[in-house]
Amino acid sequence: MVGSGNDSKPKSTTGYGLGSVDTVISVDDVQREAQKLSATAPPVAALDALVEGAPAVAIDDLVAGYGRMEILHSFSLRVGTGQSLCLIGPNGAGKSTVLHSIYGFTNIFSGTIHAGGTDVTRLGSNDKLKNGIAYILQDNSVFPDMTVEENLLMGGYLMDKPADARAAAERVFQKYDRLRERAKQPARVLSGGERRLLEISRALVMDPDVLLVDEPSIGLEPRFIDMVFDILDDLQRTEGKTIIMVEQNAKKGLEFADIGYVLVSGELAKAGPGSVLLEDPDVGRLFLGG
Repeated sequence: MVGSGNDSKPKSTTGYGLGSVDTVISVDDVQREAQKLSATAPPVAALDALVEGAPAVAIDDLVAGYGRMEILHSFSLRVGTGQSLCLIGPNGAGKSTVLHSIYGFTNIFSGTIHAGGTDVTRLGSNDKLKNGIAYILQDNSVFPDMTVEENLLMGGYLMDKPADARAAAERVFQKYDRLRERAKQPARVLSGGERRLLEISRALVMDPDVLLVDEPSIGLEPRFIDMVFDILDDLQRTEGKTIIMVEQNAKKGLEFADIGYVLVSGELAKAGPGSVLLEDPDVGRLFLGG
């Protein structure tokens, strides 16, 4: 079983984590080779075995997509309270669609999604947020002409009283001095790493139990990548947040995560502890650059 603590996780990779590449493999070859992994997809019992305690999020036989197009096909997922899970796979595998489905951005054709034992399958995104699920977008979602403080307050737009949002924003400032120092400045002056910190912090205003994090390292300089992963690590270890992540830097993501899933063409192809998938020869050859 995989514990929720991160003390035993390898943390050797910094920045992009790019090493030498002994074999060049095309995108099409990656797709074809990855497809073969689906032949030995893990059963739900194997997913349950990776979870410590009751699942914080459980997905069963989910079929979901956009419009009439199905992207996910009978997809299942388990992650326990205070655990982290990283989704990797080739482009177009459906990784972000998993996050979108959890948060209510897709059409659900069949299957179920439970969070904390509650069926949230058909809830909209606002209700998902009220039920303790927050989504941190892949794209830059900072409002550049608003101050850092105003951006934070936007994270509490569902709160009943503005005073509650201000109190939550103040708790964030107490945690992150870097943001407090820039509270009255427009968000456009922030560095890439500071903007990512602001996006994460804005999601924390509602004090969610589950963080859905889409490509946290995308577009960042190596030093800011390390900073963002340190922040996420702290949120998991010290605040007990459950984190479900999609990460383009598969090595970095698997080093961080308790659990790793490999998606191929909308289906789960492989699952295991992140540290085990890092040593898997197929995963290494197809997704880790060697």
